[in-house]
Amino acid sequence: MIKKILFILFLSISTIGFSQEKSIEKLSAAPNPFTNSTKITFNATSNSDIIFKVLDVLGKTVYEEKVKASVGSNSFTFEKGNVLTGIYIYTLQDKESIISKRFVIK
Repeated sequence: MIKKILFILFLSISTIGFSQEKSIEKLSAAPNPFTNSTKITFNATSNSDIIFKVLDVLGKTVYEEKVKASVGSNSFTFEKGNVLTGIYIYTLQDKESIISKRFVIK
């Protein structure tokens, strides 16, 4: 009986912890793969400053920029500049959440 109660309590706490709404959603880069630049698009649920980072496959930050987001759909262009060709992870992070995806620079 105690095991059942603990199990139900654990499931309840787990569901509450994972049901929090994300403040950044629907992250994408197009075109992907790209040669010189790509358009990063995402939705935000609040007005906030967001940190955009590009990480190599080893986790080293190779590019970082602060982006102002408004409620709803947002977009900006990422120019590769001195970033070499390869596979990268790009992330958007605010005070509440972080979301990551992958893109390829040809």
